[in-house]
Amino acid sequence: MTAPLCDLLILDLTHVLAGPFASHTLADLGARVIKVERPGTGDDTRAFPPFIAGESAYFAALNAGKQSIALNLKAEGDRAIFERLLAQADVILENYRPGVMEKLGYGWEELHTRHPRLIYGAVSGFGHTGPEAGKPAYDMVVQARGGVMSITGEEGGPPVRVGASIGDIIAGMYLTQGILAALYDRERTGQGRKVDVAMLDSQLAIQEHSIALTGATGTPPGRTGARHPTITPFSTYRASDGFFVIAAGNDAMFAKLCDVLGLPLADDPQFATNAARCDHHALLKRLIEAVTLTFPVAYWIARLEAAGLPTGQVQDMAQVMRDPQILARNMVLPIRGEEGRPAFVAPGNPIKMSGLAEPNDRAPAPLLDGDRAAILDWLDGCPEKG
Repeated sequence: MTAPLCDLLILDLTHVLAGPFASHTLADLGARVIKVERPGTGDDTRAFPPFIAGESAYFAALNAGKQSIALNLKAEGDRAIFERLLAQADVILENYRPGVMEKLGYGWEELHTRHPRLIYGAVSGFGHTGPEAGKPAYDMVVQARGGVMSITGEEGGPPVRVGASIGDIIAGMYLTQGILAALYDRERTGQGRKVDVAMLDSQLAIQEHSIALTGATGTPPGRTGARHPTITPFSTYRASDGFFVIAAGNDAMFAKLCDVLGLPLADDPQFATNAARCDHHALLKRLIEAVTLTFPVAYWIARLEAAGLPTGQVQDMAQVMRDPQILARNMVLPIRGEEGRPAFVAPGNPIKMSGLAEPNDRAPAPLLDGDRAAILDWLDGCPEKG
């Protein structure tokens, strides 16, 4: 079986995270991705630390296996090259502010008229419609505006940004889904579509509990730390040497947990139902930690797993990257350090598909404009695309 997107060409004008995350996923599924970068500087993340031998580890992880050509889309000669690339492309991705592509002559309406099969993917802070469509945004802005920060952090404490850049990453995921749906639709209709994804919209889409609770009660949820707001016990707990999580999602699991911990609480009216446990969550946590603090994390995980209870150690990234389960799934891969270039590490592809061999490494990220000659040679041999 070949990779499912192996015959597709993606022109990737995006930079930093949301767009490159989407093109990274499409590349993992077999698409050829050509990054069209600014001459001289390229993608902003080429300048993001940490560096090895002058190259960004951040850029390498997001752009492994792509190609790069530097084009000034305001210069006649570079526009001519870009036009040739457009004639061969299946998808174009951009994450400029709304209106920028139109000023360059490459907006959706213009491109759709000239290349009706081309799929146009756009990701921006606030989308291409609405009163704030033209505003700039970064991950932290949409985490704040979209309500995620209002529910992140400890109870009574200040709002906190989620550690991973979910404002960008979730938007990149939705952009990927939209592109795949548009490709499927093109098989039926022969026509491309515009896919418009806003980072702010994407933050709303992932808050199933907050929206349900606010809509039903009129009261928005607040910050609860690691604790789930409507399931108890479902939080972090201290052992003698660190933290681990317990996720007892129903009454039967809670009864098993009580057996493991030696706590006679399963029939106690304060804790017998999930609703009662939520009402008394602080007391329950103190009772649980009075027991769990007596032994190390490994002891409790072994006991809880033996009882069939969901649990896990709170790991830092160094521990994660040594985790046998993660390594067995090829989720930590070296990036080949070809021709004397530095070797980096990148996440593997979380989409496992039957018939496709798991790679043991990744191709290196491109040097800025490093594939110009190869791309131009390929274009010279390309037939006109119907």
